[in-house]
Amino acid sequence: MYPLKRWLYAIGCMALLLGGCTAQSEPEPAKPPVQEQPPQPPAEEKEKETFPLTGLPAEGDVRQRVVGVMVNNHPKARPQSGLSQADIVYEVLAEGDITRFLALYQSDRPERVGPVRSARDYYIDLSEGYNAIYVCHGWSPEAKARLERGETDYLNGLFYDGTLFERVSFRKAPHNSYITFANIEKGADDNEYAWTDDIAPLPFRSDEPSGEKVGTVRIAYSHRLYAQVEYRYAPEQKGYYRYSGGEQTIDYDTRAPVVVQNVLIIAARHQVIDSYGRRDIDFTSGGQGYLLQNGVIQPIEWKNVDGRLLPYRDGVPVGFVPGKTWINIVPELTAVQW
Repeated sequence: MYPLKRWLYAIGCMALLLGGCTAQSEPEPAKPPVQEQPPQPPAEEKEKETFPLTGLPAEGDVRQRVVGVMVNNHPKARPQSGLSQADIVYEVLAEGDITRFLALYQSDRPERVGPVRSARDYYIDLSEGYNAIYVCHGWSPEAKARLERGETDYLNGLFYDGTLFERVSFRKAPHNSYITFANIEKGADDNEYAWTDDIAPLPFRSDEPSGEKVGTVRIAYSHRLYAQVEYRYAPEQKGYYRYSGGEQTIDYDTRAPVVVQNVLIIAARHQVIDSYGRRDIDFTSGGQGYLLQNGVIQPIEWKNVDGRLLPYRDGVPVGFVPGKTWINIVPELTAVQW
């Protein structure tokens, strides 16, 4: 019996061994083949926002509302504060041969602006083209009627003299009224004016402007030296330095020169309407002008598009070079020489 038991034991062990080997050798279920993913293109970078009135890359809020400030340009008011930081500046005759500026701020805010001067109704037209908060000190009868009707949000130094507006000691009235941007914002808040806005951008160009190469352009608002303006092209700046009465236009506070990339000069009909010498200026009919960009000058036609005076050529908009823009309005193009 012993050999039989031994033989049976051996058979049992072999069965267990074979069973274990069979279990271990069973093939694993086949895995589904790995699907190769096509290479993904790199995620597109978010398009860089640009400021609507300069076309330059935005480092701040592109929706901050435009502020338009009436800036004095009497010889006793020069040099002014804040002009070098304006996105757009309109230079237009007030009374006689003295111009005033409407400085429009959106991408940059100077600490203060001035001297601030009184309103005229046609400057209100220009400000409304940008839905700006209009800042002035005083007003003509026509401007007073329009502002008091609530046509546009405004701050007038007549009602805030010594509070929002400051009389500086280094100038004499009426050339000594200044306002800080902090006080403009405070005045806007106090009057519940909106401080943000959806601002339609100006047309900008990416190609090189074409035209006649010109280094210096002169604008004579009269034969008097103080009423004569020059723009001199500075290649290293890719822009124009401005001169008034033979002196370079600089900022009183920072001493920074005014440098602009676009100079638009347009002729519009001027008419004296009262014994004080106040004017009416036609900003609706369009007309002829010149555009200075990158050291060249080209003739253009201008049109009023939703309150903005813009250059055209053969009926097609002419884009601005990204940067700052000054717009000089003259009665006749004979005032312009180069």
